[in-house]
Amino acid sequence: MMLGTTETAMQGWLERMNMMPRVMDYACKARKGATEFEVAFESGPVKVRRYRSDVPKQHAPPLLCVFALVNRPYVLDLLPHKSVIRQFLSRGFDVYLVDWGEPTPADSDRTLHDYIEVHLHRIVQHLRHSCGVHQISLMGYCMGGTMSAMYTSLHQELIRNFILMAAPIDWSDRSQLLALWTDQKYFDVDNLVDTLGNVPPEFLGSSFRMLRPVDTYINKWLGFYERMTDEAFLEEFFAMETWSSDDIPIAGEVYRDFVKYGLQQNLLVQGRFPLGEHRIDLRRITCPVLNLTADADHLVPCGQSLPFKNFISSADYEAMSVRAGHIGLAVGSKAHRELWPRVCDWLAARSDPV
Repeated sequence: MMLGTTETAMQGWLERMNMMPRVMDYACKARKGATEFEVAFESGPVKVRRYRSDVPKQHAPPLLCVFALVNRPYVLDLLPHKSVIRQFLSRGFDVYLVDWGEPTPADSDRTLHDYIEVHLHRIVQHLRHSCGVHQISLMGYCMGGTMSAMYTSLHQELIRNFILMAAPIDWSDRSQLLALWTDQKYFDVDNLVDTLGNVPPEFLGSSFRMLRPVDTYINKWLGFYERMTDEAFLEEFFAMETWSSDDIPIAGEVYRDFVKYGLQQNLLVQGRFPLGEHRIDLRRITCPVLNLTADADHLVPCGQSLPFKNFISSADYEAMSVRAGHIGLAVGSKAHRELWPRVCDWLAARSDPV
């Protein structure tokens, strides 16, 4: 009995060793996005992708997707069968995605105001003029959702529909691990930014990975060993690994703003979050709102997103959820099977025919 078990284990090990050339091939060929695009607008390091599609445009206005500043945005278009971008394209939407670029040391003094009221506002104005529309639809993911909510509150007249996607809004619950780590009693964000300037990707990436260290450093690789002979699994695994390790720095002043006024003082839901000369008042948001959350999100728990309803003035509000993690909301099979078709239905019902 023991001999049979040993022989089976040895055979499995040999199969995996024989598979190593294919494993390395998938690792080397992992793509950074699945869908062809053109650069529709460029301002400094910021570029806007317009995605190409053979499906005729059926809906107006265009949809602008805004990702966070701490990772690359192509997770929304990771693989052909796991692409949020393609979900919208297949339904006839005109889809754009903001690529914030990578801040240099000279950009460390750029603030949230610079990203929202300068870069994002220029993008929205460009789309309005180039597409010949008065309003656009806006979707923001994670930190990009928080930023998009701020923008919508300041420029409601320019936003037709707003989709919030796993975005932190209310940091009143201090039990979450990231909230404890950034508590102002222990974490001096001013000292960090004054010392480093831009916050390096190694600091940000390792912090996020340490939220679930056993899953990140043990369970993931045990699962990889079990499934490394499955080529479909390898394609998805290395696409995800490529994206998750493709970290970028974040401008120091942006990090200071977000941590101090968001995570530490929770000023956004109080109507006191400072953005240049403005104080963000979410009650100014009146357009249709769809709030997407992931039930197993350990980075932005649902309790940080769902209270959004209580702080806006929109009469047309809906929330949708799926059993997934923070990134699974964008790349999970269940999300693409059960959630995103409903999201497209929601947006189509609130858009004009072309």
